[in-house]
Amino acid sequence: MDQAVDDESYYVTNPSLSDPTFIPIRSSGAISGTESDDSSIRSVRFSKMAEVREMSAHEATEALMARLSYAASIRLHRQKSHHKTAKTALLFCVLWFAANYFFQLALEMGETAMVTLLSSSSSFFTLVLAAYFPSSIGDKFTITKIIAVAMNIGGIVTVTISDIHDTQFSRGALLALFSAFFYAAYLVFVKRKSDTEEKVDIPLFFGFVGLWNLLLMWPIFFILHFLKIEQCELPNENQFAILFLNGLVGTVISEALWLWGCFLTSSLIGTIAMSLQIPLSILFDIALKRKPYSPMFYMGSIPIFFSLLLVAILMRNDDSDPLMRLFKVMYRNLCRCRKPNIVRINDEEQQESLIGSND
Repeated sequence: MDQAVDDESYYVTNPSLSDPTFIPIRSSGAISGTESDDSSIRSVRFSKMAEVREMSAHEATEALMARLSYAASIRLHRQKSHHKTAKTALLFCVLWFAANYFFQLALEMGETAMVTLLSSSSSFFTLVLAAYFPSSIGDKFTITKIIAVAMNIGGIVTVTISDIHDTQFSRGALLALFSAFFYAAYLVFVKRKSDTEEKVDIPLFFGFVGLWNLLLMWPIFFILHFLKIEQCELPNENQFAILFLNGLVGTVISEALWLWGCFLTSSLIGTIAMSLQIPLSILFDIALKRKPYSPMFYMGSIPIFFSLLLVAILMRNDDSDPLMRLFKVMYRNLCRCRKPNIVRINDEEQQESLIGSND
């Protein structure tokens, strides 16, 4: 009985039809041979006003999809997904362009080691933004994730500190921080958009991102050229080949695989995994070029790998925080040791008496 009441209240509070509107019925003056004239006695009288209700757009679309054939429904679903993917790419093409442009500009203005070090702060920005704009329960803010991000940044500092010669905070360092923030915002919001609505078709998404950047961002080159901030020159054949190869391998393939991995895991794992390119590139230098490195590199590579492993283990249990539980156990044990001894008096030793009126 309660279930029926709940169902009835649901349909009352969430009507699928709009409020009624009444329109007059248009009827021709001619009377067919099958109709009776007005002089005859009628047992049923019909109203001259028609009640019209409209179905909501969402339910009307579902009703239309249900009446279509399978092939027609597949074609319509693809058209809708392409339209939504194009709108999603339009929202995030600015973030993607800003992150890549500021990073390349920071490499030109500052030292590579300093820019790489400050770009690693994207893991911290990702942790904060994912906590405020979560796409799943695993994005919440925990002590263990803070420790993992601190280990990751500390390892990168240890690896790159020997290559930093200019310790002043330059304009390139500020641009590197901007790039890290835009990378984190781009990844967190795309992941949230994908998990809350529909799964994003990654190749189609990057295709639309490139299309919107081509259509909307090209006037920036002329603006920077006329303001003499950055000279726009046509590349020669060798430069064009290098740009094409770098765009295909370093941007299209790597970004698509990186974003796909973030969708399969989490945004924090994606940003921490990006920091592995620092020790891996140095390992390739050691293996191929036989280039020696200081022991600081090997010491810094350990926390980088361990932080990624720790976050990957945390992803298996979305609401786990082992370090927080460990701190609570240690706190309880310390409080138990410091707890003062309470002297209890037996009931036999206690005496109960009333104060007399003469006292």
